[in-house]
Amino acid sequence: MKEELESLRKKLMYEIAERIKEARELGDLSENSEYDEAKNEQGRIDSRIKQLEEILNNAEIIEDDGDLSTVKLGYVVELQNAETGEKSQFRIVNAQEANIFEGKISSDSPIGRGVLTHKVDELVRVKTPAGWAKYKILTIGK
Repeated sequence: MKEELESLRKKLMYEIAERIKEARELGDLSENSEYDEAKNEQGRIDSRIKQLEEILNNAEIIEDDGDLSTVKLGYVVELQNAETGEKSQFRIVNAQEANIFEGKISSDSPIGRGVLTHKVDELVRVKTPAGWAKYKILTIGK
């Protein structure tokens, strides 16, 4: 998030400012689509910067005690659906970091909440949008 914030700040200060300057030089701003687009992009980037600053300013650092006996925030957990046998692996993260395409699920999601604080070989029952499901915790890692 810090890297994204720094990148957006640089983009806002240099690239977008340059685009706005070039668009202004084209003349009449009332019918200048390049200017409008640059200003819209400036607004989107500024909003994302504010959002990232808010997240980072309120973030709490969680110390890792190295104990892999229970599922915790930041840990990778391998699960097996007790009914279908299908295996899946996820990293349990906070809501802002969640990205299912990267294998990161929120600790606030049904599965995330369901497996937190449980141990390997435990069977957990989770209420998902599709109904109740049972998962066996196969492994816990970092």
